[in-house]
Amino acid sequence: MASVVVVGTQWGDEGKGKIVDLLTRYADFVVRFQGGNNAGHTLVVDGKQYIFHIIPSGILYEDKTCVIGNGVIIDPGVLLKEMASLAEKGLTVTPGKMLISSNAHLIMPYHQRLDVARENALSKDKKIGTTGRGIGPCYVDKVGRVGVKVGDLMDPSLFKEKLEAAIDEKNFVLKKQFNAEPVDLAAITDEFTRYAEQLAPFVGNVSVTLDKARKAGQNILFEGAQGTQLDIDHGTYPFVTSSNTIAGNACIGSGFGPSHIDEVIGILKAYTTRVGEGPFPTELPEGDAIGDTLQQKGHEYGATTGRRRRCGWFDGVVANDAVRLNGLTGFAVTKLDVLSGMKKIKLATQYDVEGTPYEYMPENIRLARAAKPVYEEVDGWSDELTDVRSYDDLPQEAKSYLKRVEDLTGIAPAIVSVGPGREQTLMLRNPFEKK
Repeated sequence: MASVVVVGTQWGDEGKGKIVDLLTRYADFVVRFQGGNNAGHTLVVDGKQYIFHIIPSGILYEDKTCVIGNGVIIDPGVLLKEMASLAEKGLTVTPGKMLISSNAHLIMPYHQRLDVARENALSKDKKIGTTGRGIGPCYVDKVGRVGVKVGDLMDPSLFKEKLEAAIDEKNFVLKKQFNAEPVDLAAITDEFTRYAEQLAPFVGNVSVTLDKARKAGQNILFEGAQGTQLDIDHGTYPFVTSSNTIAGNACIGSGFGPSHIDEVIGILKAYTTRVGEGPFPTELPEGDAIGDTLQQKGHEYGATTGRRRRCGWFDGVVANDAVRLNGLTGFAVTKLDVLSGMKKIKLATQYDVEGTPYEYMPENIRLARAAKPVYEEVDGWSDELTDVRSYDDLPQEAKSYLKRVEDLTGIAPAIVSVGPGREQTLMLRNPFEKK
């Protein structure tokens, strides 16, 4: 039995969905523990593309149980649409295949309305780059102890009580502060009553279920969303998401004891990308030939937003932050194939911040913006990697690049991805096989 956590090490979009899909074959349970439908995982299986926003990507396996933990915030309309989309592709999501925590909080229509109104009210240089899906306002209500949980939705009288109190407050803010359209109590009540009927068979106690699975010797895979530098406490605040994205939240967001975690695998893109606003020290500006090559060859568009991802060289400072904050035991290096054809490849080893060397991302956002990468350069390789199926068959320069990443971080690759398909993955060490 083993329990393995998978997290992003950069600003999200590292390829977690593919690696989770790969590791799911060894797991009995796949657990999503934070975030909402502002994140997306893209998988390519048998030539078909699947994009998941809420449902764990392990749903593609018939004999796995997918779990949505209490740390996830759920837009029930989006969840049901995702289930319907899978059903159209022949993958029916049944209560035996998916469990939703009764403690997970719900994204309500007023959260989305507030999210958009607040972002629109900000000046251009103050915008956060929110997806407008209500994530931030939902977490605000959760921390403010006025949120609506999945379990509340299952209790009509309690749901009505909470909803009426929330609507009065939210409509006041929408109308008076933002001059925005209010939301309608009756319409929301009808909509969420339908959701309750559809979701009730899937709701239960996730913590108890996972503890029983652990005691029964079953393998559990915890699936994070976004990336380490988007963590609400440890990321480039305020240009972050509204939840803790680091590995410690796997336990908090699912009710699983921390002493039971065996491995933490960090998904590390072979270069670096970011969507939205915020500091990005190794960014190559739009129009830069190498940056544009990374963007085009790597198909760097957000799975959720469709926005163009900003691209840059590998950032060893960000990688080392992830090692420290997550307690990583291994890397899964993705998109190594995208670097093929480059004569020279750069890696940032530290920052110069107004004349002071930094080996970590500055907490001060002004200093983070001022950070200049200090690069070293290594030889690239000309061979395409998409047909490589063994580490031994990689070009020597690609092996040297991976070894340099290991030397910079102290963490060895456990998995190397050379393309989007399941078969385009080199398993150097299986984290579910205890050392």
